[in-house]
Amino acid sequence: MTKRISILGSTGSIGQNALKVINHLGDGFEVKYLTAARSSEILIEQVRKFQPEAVAVVDSIAAIEVKEALSGSGVEILSGREGLLELASRDDIDVVLNGLVGSAGMEPTIRALEAGIDVALSNKESLVMAGELIENIKKETGAEIYPVDSEHSAIWQCLRGEDKSNIRRIILTGSGGPFRTRPLEEFLEITLEEALNHPNWKMGNKITIDSATMMNKGLEVIEAHWLFGTGREQIDIVIHPQSIIHSMVEFSDGSIKAQLGLPDMKLPIQYALTYPERVEADWEDAKFSDISYLTFEEPDFVKFPCIRLAYEALQRGGSAPAALNVANDNSVAAFLAGEISFTEIATLNEMALVEHDWTSQPDLDFLLELESWGKQFIDNKKETVTV
Repeated sequence: MTKRISILGSTGSIGQNALKVINHLGDGFEVKYLTAARSSEILIEQVRKFQPEAVAVVDSIAAIEVKEALSGSGVEILSGREGLLELASRDDIDVVLNGLVGSAGMEPTIRALEAGIDVALSNKESLVMAGELIENIKKETGAEIYPVDSEHSAIWQCLRGEDKSNIRRIILTGSGGPFRTRPLEEFLEITLEEALNHPNWKMGNKITIDSATMMNKGLEVIEAHWLFGTGREQIDIVIHPQSIIHSMVEFSDGSIKAQLGLPDMKLPIQYALTYPERVEADWEDAKFSDISYLTFEEPDFVKFPCIRLAYEALQRGGSAPAALNVANDNSVAAFLAGEISFTEIATLNEMALVEHDWTSQPDLDFLLELESWGKQFIDNKKETVTV
């Protein structure tokens, strides 16, 4: 039986890797829908290769370019945020792979789950912002979330066949990013080029900066809470610079299961798309004779305060994780634009966490308004700090 796939964010790192996986898997998959923000040339090439029924392009100028290039092709072309949400809501597919970046990926996840469609989720911000809301929707529609992040995919795989009540600890591993060994007193000198130079993974700019600040690991703690039903005190982080062990689960009897593999996002993407089956792949094999050692360290909450902020947001609950998330989206954007320094990302994030209008049970309207608030808040506050 052919599995019908929609890929949100097909021109990004996750989307492009997903299409490589689908191309490898062959006839068992049909790409029905693709979406992009503005990378028109890449999207046009993808459409010509995979022949989807429809695409959505958020940027208006890029949408015109795609329409002109694909004129007469029979491909339906939607534009704007509305076009993205329309494709995310369609129920004539089997799996939506959400490879969108940042809080903009939250509502498409909700739309797909409301339509009863399973979501292969790379957009961790969906659960960080709207975890309780999403859990309620899943209960109503029966739709499932298949984690694509390498860490959460690892935990998911370790838990197959296990009783979740036996979980003692979830252990999220992280490489430590490019500044793991850099002295704290040199953090004020960190440049954008240095922050974008991840030692192990090739990713988009936003997630690469999140790895450098280790906010990505903090957001993964919150995401793990919602995916696996574990409390804050059951989720630990360990720094593992080699990125071979992707995460671990410790059970009540003291046994620990780990999922290992090379740092290649095609592996968790393929598992999410083929679940519950495992399908033969020709990606590079891990050769243990070439892995001379595996090391582990405690995370440094002083050098990387974004981790602490995520734990605090999870403990407070309600809208706190969402406020932290939207602040981080915008503070990272400010850093990428050269408007603030690296250390000021965490400073602005903490200010937003403290100052936002907290509520215990945020609904979708509140969360969408919070996205706008986060942009305005960071725009205003970044003027009070200097690069």
